[in-house]
Amino acid sequence: MVRRRAERIFALVVVQTLLLSFMAGCTGALDTTVDPRATLEAYPALIQEGEMVTLDARASSPVEGLITNYAWDFGDGTTAETIVGFTSHTYLSFGQYTVRLTVTNDQGGMDDAIATIVVNGAPSIDITMPDAVRAGDAALLDASASFDPEGDDLTFSWDLNTAEDSDGDGDARNDADATTPTVLLDTSASGIINGVLRVDDAAGAYALEPFVVNVTTRTFQVTWITETYEMAWDEYLDQGETWSGNMTPGEIGRVLSFNAMLELDQDVAPPHDNFTLALHIVEDNYKRTVATEPGNYSTNEPARAEMADDGMNAPGEDGMYTSDSAEILLQMLLRSKDSGQGQGPWVWSVVAQQSDPDAFIGEIDPDPGNDWTLTVEVIVMRPSLTEVAVGATSE
Repeated sequence: MVRRRAERIFALVVVQTLLLSFMAGCTGALDTTVDPRATLEAYPALIQEGEMVTLDARASSPVEGLITNYAWDFGDGTTAETIVGFTSHTYLSFGQYTVRLTVTNDQGGMDDAIATIVVNGAPSIDITMPDAVRAGDAALLDASASFDPEGDDLTFSWDLNTAEDSDGDGDARNDADATTPTVLLDTSASGIINGVLRVDDAAGAYALEPFVVNVTTRTFQVTWITETYEMAWDEYLDQGETWSGNMTPGEIGRVLSFNAMLELDQDVAPPHDNFTLALHIVEDNYKRTVATEPGNYSTNEPARAEMADDGMNAPGEDGMYTSDSAEILLQMLLRSKDSGQGQGPWVWSVVAQQSDPDAFIGEIDPDPGNDWTLTVEVIVMRPSLTEVAVGATSE
């Protein structure tokens, strides 16, 4: 009896063990997870620094169930999670980045997909130039040390003055005044020059670098020196003829005064010849005319005409002056409101109004006054300029 009971207990344990093993096998089959299938597209795959890339995983499949999470690793140290398979990301630094997407479905299954993004770096501009330069001095702008992070060749476009529209397109800030790595700046006029350099690489990236150069005036010590400018002519005129001659004393300095003497050869017998002397300074519309006065036969004084003016311009003042150049300063000193008269060409005219003899004494011409001499003396003040290094300003 005991033996049968033991056999039944053993049989029951065997059945229970088999049942438990069967049930355990069924449970393992129910726990099998189906993974989703991840798909990732990135566009554009080549961008510039600071630009945005679009990431699209909407073609991913859960295989079974639903996709519950999209986990994004952008490869630049930043991550994100979304419930939709679409996002975007901005890359601030150049380089190559691997974006990894992890898709999870509602069964807990996961799958990965990757995409590669290339971020092109903008050129790095390096300009050397003087901060300040005197007018007329050389100012070299040198951007040859600029470089591209990917090693591409660079192209240069200098707008050397953003206040001027040199190409006439209505935009003063896009002129290509020079296209070389180095360029000499025009410093002929003083003032602040604002410019912009644009540097492009071969992959569509560019960088802009504004620059400012202060072009300063030059300083001169001016000393005025008084000089005498002289010219003389010796000619012959028949009655009714006219002679003219030119001079420009204002090329030497500031005209202060002049004295002109027209003198005829001594007549043997009266009447004296009658000539006129005229001066015309065209730029000033300055006109003067005088006639000869008879000479004195008893003292052998010939007929003559005299013309003078001692108030042409004010004397120059010594001092310190600033200007863009010595030439410009000279023009200012010689043609200012205090020294504008008589600086242009002078035109002298001599007219023989009456110079025929009344009668011949044998073969002798008693009236040889057709010969004449014109002497002109002009007092000028010439400015002597000495450039000084720094500091002085005009009065």
